[in-house]
Amino acid sequence: MAGDSKGPVLSERRSSGRRESKGVLYVVATPIGNLDDITLRAIKILKQVRLVAAEDTRRTGILLRHFGVETAILSVHEHNERARVDPIVAQLGRGESVALVTDAGTPGISDPGAALVAAIRGAGFRVEPIPAASAVAAVISASGVSSEGFTFLGFPPIRSKDRKYWLVQLSEASRHRLVVFFEAPHKVRKTLEDLFILVKRPIIVGREITKLHEEFVSGTIPELLARFEPPQGEFTVLVPPEDPGTEPLAAITDEAVVELFGQITELRQSGSKRDAARETGERLGLSAKQVYAIIERNK
Repeated sequence: MAGDSKGPVLSERRSSGRRESKGVLYVVATPIGNLDDITLRAIKILKQVRLVAAEDTRRTGILLRHFGVETAILSVHEHNERARVDPIVAQLGRGESVALVTDAGTPGISDPGAALVAAIRGAGFRVEPIPAASAVAAVISASGVSSEGFTFLGFPPIRSKDRKYWLVQLSEASRHRLVVFFEAPHKVRKTLEDLFILVKRPIIVGREITKLHEEFVSGTIPELLARFEPPQGEFTVLVPPEDPGTEPLAAITDEAVVELFGQITELRQSGSKRDAARETGERLGLSAKQVYAIIERNK
């Protein structure tokens, strides 16, 4: 049908066939593991631009050589991102397009790139995304978890104060919807241990997504800690929404109430004990008055 052929032709012209008075910054997503996950459009763009701005020139060099791309590479990472704005703007002003890539995945999503993109857009140049594989989408699709939307929290913060606030955010968000976050292998044990303070139900971990040793594991946090010893590879963690039917009230002990109350009070660092008691009660199916009574008799 004639209508079926117009879409791809127009798309191809938009990406590569049209001469631009100004260069375009292409934000190109690269494979998160398996190199075959790159798109044909991404390869085409990487070959046609004058420059590839890469987080790690060595890793991007491997990718480019694998697909026969001979485009020049410029290092653009979190420590020099802002300093690279002017030379890239100058290049775009000469009508020479640039492709922005990270080590793996999409620039600006838990990776450098957002500051450069904002500056390029602010300078009046067109920014065009070239999407590809996503660890978040891949793990959710293989998890079997049903949720009305999800919350993505990126990587946990390093600073203690920021980390405590992040954990509270995660706990509150996961009460009603799926929460997804990333973690590095050398930090995943500490993060899972911290998460166990607030999440006792089973969670799902995707490790080394699209790579040779890819695996999906579901279990309680203690079970996962035992499984990933020592931890290796990049982790994508899914915290499913709470299921009120999984923890009957009869299983709630004074010790559990006191422990959760103390954890919430410590993590929040602000707000009244009344707020902490109310939140504790909501999580355990108790009233704030019942929580207060348990706290008082266990002082």
